[in-house]
Amino acid sequence: MKRATFALNKLQWLALSLHLGAMLFGLAGLLLVLPHPEFIQNLSEAGMQVFAWGMSSGGAVYMILGAIAVSIYAYRTLGLRRWLAFLIPSVGISLASELLGTSTGFPFGGYSYLSGLGAKISDLVPFTIPLSWFYMGLVCFLLANTILKESKHWLLKFESIALAALMLTSWDFVLDPAMSQAQYPFWEWHEFGAFFGMPLQNFAGWMGTGALFMAVASLVGGKDSQPVLTRQQLVFPLAMYLGNFAFAMLLSISAGIYIPVLLGLLLGVAPVLGLWWMAPTDPATNQSIESLSNTTANSVIIPQTNKPESVPTRQSVKR
Repeated sequence: MKRATFALNKLQWLALSLHLGAMLFGLAGLLLVLPHPEFIQNLSEAGMQVFAWGMSSGGAVYMILGAIAVSIYAYRTLGLRRWLAFLIPSVGISLASELLGTSTGFPFGGYSYLSGLGAKISDLVPFTIPLSWFYMGLVCFLLANTILKESKHWLLKFESIALAALMLTSWDFVLDPAMSQAQYPFWEWHEFGAFFGMPLQNFAGWMGTGALFMAVASLVGGKDSQPVLTRQQLVFPLAMYLGNFAFAMLLSISAGIYIPVLLGLLLGVAPVLGLWWMAPTDPATNQSIESLSNTTANSVIIPQTNKPESVPTRQSVKR
């Protein structure tokens, strides 16, 4: 068992490293290679093939690796049932929202996907898009559950889901302008919106979709479906969120888009860092200490002094 746990731990970090590496490869291609055609012309035949494959499939690969990394982490940390309880609603509901959005304009506004993100479901939505909703949604969900460390009242659970949906949407503040308004876009808007060409409706759609599948996951996940993890356990979600945010941030900055980055830092990165820092360092120890103190308090035996009954003497007997 220990060997299997150790192997899965290594595997999840390897998958995360490959995920981040694939994003770095994509950044290098988008920011350094494509703007300089002379560099491409000087590549060898093998280099040309690698570059062409990277630009056509790199976007799909990094999202697949992200989903694999988070799935291994979720299986290790949460168990099979709670992993599937989040995976299925997040993929199913986000795919339904994306199919509805690309065909009707609701709930995100009118848009369509271009090439570079993998094969499209119904010729509308790349199959990798729901995977990104899953892995970024889950890391936000787990980080936001930190506010439940003192109490798991239903109102706090609702607030945790709302906070997680906000952090997920804050990532999109930075991602959407970079992926749709940059020199090499991956999707396009059919209408010009007030927020850097995007309709404000898009962010309401993100909040609503994220909150919906998180709420469903919480309901079907059974007892303790919103677990409070330790700071050490949340290092992986923290790295996943910050890595993906940095990828989008660098793309936006390269395109001269700054205000969404500031909003994302304020409403996404700052809460994520704060929640990670607030997470308990060792709740099991705290619980055991509290339990021990309660047990000790309840099990204290107050010694009683049993004085022998006094035996009346002759002098004390009244005649």
